[in-house]
Amino acid sequence: MPYGSLSLPTRIFLLAWDTGRDRIAGAPDLQYAVRACALAELAQRGLLSDVDGIVTPVFGARTGDPALDGVLELVEESRPRKWRGWITHKSRHTLDSVRDQLASDGYLRTERTRILGIFPSQRYELERAGYVEVLHAEALAVLRGPVPVSEVPAGDAALVVCAATGKLRGIISGKDRRQYAERLEALTDRSGAPAPELPEVMRTLRKALSSAVSAAEAARSGGSGGG
Repeated sequence: MPYGSLSLPTRIFLLAWDTGRDRIAGAPDLQYAVRACALAELAQRGLLSDVDGIVTPVFGARTGDPALDGVLELVEESRPRKWRGWITHKSRHTLDSVRDQLASDGYLRTERTRILGIFPSQRYELERAGYVEVLHAEALAVLRGPVPVSEVPAGDAALVVCAATGKLRGIISGKDRRQYAERLEALTDRSGAPAPELPEVMRTLRKALSSAVSAAEAARSGGSGGG
């Protein structure tokens, strides 16, 4: 994918953007997918590891990327947590950081508005629709082939696995998840290619993301049922 300067969390944010509607669509738990991508990239860079199930940082390490460094700092400063805990804990902070970073880099533009004509707010619009459309197409090519999984870059594999597991329905449908279930398993292992211990970390991260999304869906279902 021609997005070498974009981190995995920024790329998955753009994947969730519906260029026709010019907004995020079909991704109610996007903050979890964004955080999972941040954790995946930090693990691939060797800056996070799994020690007896606990996410463990390389203390003092930084990447120069605001969203990634924000996650590193949070992990350093907080009590120890497992992968599921780090997918959900203050995940909205990472989503907001990614969105602000994309606006600063010119992928999004901001427009000041007022809610009910009174309360100030900001609206985000897509500035580089062409980039996003290519990103969409290439993510689907990673999912569906025909490129062998062994030739997919580890970052691209992690991106697509997080998009599918995080249920970004605007780009990867439920039918896609079922049809390409075996390839997604292979892509999960491929995302751990940078180091021998990483495939197991990526499998654990994927399970944690799936669990967080399922819990959020159950909470929404329970809320609507009680309303």
